[in-house]
Amino acid sequence: MEKSIVKIQNMSHKYATQWAVRDINLDIEQKGVIGLLGSNGAGKSTIMNILCGVIKPTEGDVFINGINTKDNPIEAKKYIGFLPQQAPLHSDLTVEEYLTYSASLRDMDEKDIPAAVEAAMSKCALKHFSKRLIKNLSGGYQQRVGIAQAVIHNPALVVLDEPTNGLDPNQTLEIRHLIQELAQERTIILSTHILSEVQASCSLIYMIEEGHLIFSGTMDDFNNYNVPDTINLSMDNPPAMEELLGIDGVVSVEEAGHNSFKVHYSDSYDITKRIIRMSVQNGWDLTEISVQKASLETVFADLSKKSKK
Repeated sequence: MEKSIVKIQNMSHKYATQWAVRDINLDIEQKGVIGLLGSNGAGKSTIMNILCGVIKPTEGDVFINGINTKDNPIEAKKYIGFLPQQAPLHSDLTVEEYLTYSASLRDMDEKDIPAAVEAAMSKCALKHFSKRLIKNLSGGYQQRVGIAQAVIHNPALVVLDEPTNGLDPNQTLEIRHLIQELAQERTIILSTHILSEVQASCSLIYMIEEGHLIFSGTMDDFNNYNVPDTINLSMDNPPAMEELLGIDGVVSVEEAGHNSFKVHYSDSYDITKRIIRMSVQNGWDLTEISVQKASLETVFADLSKKSKK
């Protein structure tokens, strides 16, 4: 079995008298993009700050590549790269100067820094801007510089906080593509409250709400969390709504346009077969039937509600 790049055991943290996170347990072994999803104020920033060694947890332990961050924080940080929501850029430096400075902060051997800077600029498509002042770069390229400083020392774990926040659609797509490329070699934890960001980038999701871990699983698990309970129908010769209501398992029916209906059901067993059979028997001329899956927003809201019960 592979060694976990991140292992969190019974972690809780309190600010004054308020618990920000409670009893968090995570175990991440795989490379790729891992989503840390949650609404604003859910506890994501606290978890990221603890992971990156900015603060110590009140309770519990955090291991990075098998190293306990409490016992050996400096060694653990060698395996971590971090990009906070506001990238810590020095706008009056050139890209090359800033990345050289960032590498020195990582306590890299001086002789290894030039090659590391060159590699980071190459990975983040910054080589043609190496001599340009950071303040003269676009928002998308400034974000690339922020990501470059996070990977300058080739860490096994990179933590990104809302990396596409404030970018235009084209810049967002470019940064997503860059993150996917970098994730082929390492584990990337992407923290966000934006569902489309998780859907576009992540293979595994951990969802935090009110300081508690309320969901962990794959993107497919998340998408299928709510069992579908609605079928969309279109018919050339539709029956009266009362006939649809008479089908075993149907709870309610609503019109959805010309000759179209939304059928809400409680018993999913063979419901589509029943509708198709009755359509044939009664000449309804069924032209379309589809199961309506819950939206990501619905799943998010449902999980959030359950966490508060």
